[in-house]
Amino acid sequence: MKTRPKNLISFVLALALLAVTATASAAGNIKIAIDAEFGIPNSSSAQAVRHGAQVAVDEINAAGGLLGRKLEVIERDNRAVPARSLNNLRELAADPDVVAVMSGRYSPVVVEMLPEIHRLKMLMLDPWAAADAITENDFTPNYVFRLSLRDSWALPVMMRHALKQGHRKVGILLPNTEWGRSSLKAAEETAARDTHQEIVASKWYNWGDASLIERYQALRSAGAQAVILVANDREGVILVKEMTTLPSDQRLPLVVHWGITGGNFFEQSGAALKVVDLSVVQTYSFIGKSDPKTKGVLAGLKAVTGNDDPRKVASPVGVAHAYDMVHLLAMAIKKANSTDRSVVRQALENLGPYKGLVRHLDKPFTAKRHDALSINEVFMARFADDGAIEPILKTKP
Repeated sequence: MKTRPKNLISFVLALALLAVTATASAAGNIKIAIDAEFGIPNSSSAQAVRHGAQVAVDEINAAGGLLGRKLEVIERDNRAVPARSLNNLRELAADPDVVAVMSGRYSPVVVEMLPEIHRLKMLMLDPWAAADAITENDFTPNYVFRLSLRDSWALPVMMRHALKQGHRKVGILLPNTEWGRSSLKAAEETAARDTHQEIVASKWYNWGDASLIERYQALRSAGAQAVILVANDREGVILVKEMTTLPSDQRLPLVVHWGITGGNFFEQSGAALKVVDLSVVQTYSFIGKSDPKTKGVLAGLKAVTGNDDPRKVASPVGVAHAYDMVHLLAMAIKKANSTDRSVVRQALENLGPYKGLVRHLDKPFTAKRHDALSINEVFMARFADDGAIEPILKTKP
């Protein structure tokens, strides 16, 4: 009879432990969703984001997970259609285990989602889409965080690159979307305040257009010495191939936004790239790096994709940005000691230093700055003969 209280206490403690275990089990994995353009033919951007996120998740899970739970990456295909993305977002927001959603490369899709993101109070992490309005969205509190390029950084570097090549007169070819409008504004501001180049004309195209050569020729006829091209891989392939039919003296240098690196632009362009002078803006390359972080990520990619060759990493910026973004999210979850989206959002604004793959970040985000990178990470690159995207000498801001 004297041992009964002790046994009772042990029994109660055992029940409490079972209850905690059952609660953790019921909660399931902490989910990070990727809502992106998985189903678009020849696209590699969404897959790159998935690969980078998965490498980071594998590292975190191998170290014990977060809050006693494992991380899990799930995906939804929006095919770059805003309506599909909105439906995906609402479905994901209804799952309490989804702590955040990562976007793909299409700025117009993310911009269209901004009101619903904030109505649902869903954390949106952007590892690719570059329109300035994505983070400068006037919503308070702001639920969107980006570790990627901005158009207001890309276009100055692109314009300065053209100027360095001796091209004071440029034409601009853009999609009739938020991405195009954001890019044109950045180019005009750069020309007026910095490079003092002349933008001789700007021409717009629509997604799905079968030809761009008339618009290109209009820019050339207006006196352009180089063309600033804002395009994804499909439109980039169309123009490059059309330019090969022109006499060599009509093939102007193309300085291109990074959308073309989100698909198999190199494979589809083929021999056309040998006769067109094309450079593309980037923020990260695995090529030429031997630091432990890069080696670790490449080893992780080997496990996820079967490839650890830095020259063969498809859409490298998507991989690198998503990898760092997941680690920042994990830091915020630890700091918050919670997966509550609003609490994690506050934690993201108050993180300490992070030694990332792309760069070391002393303070990744603040309440007023939801972009982790800067123009200092932006550089120009070219496609090598094997399809690798090789950095050119970095253009300083």
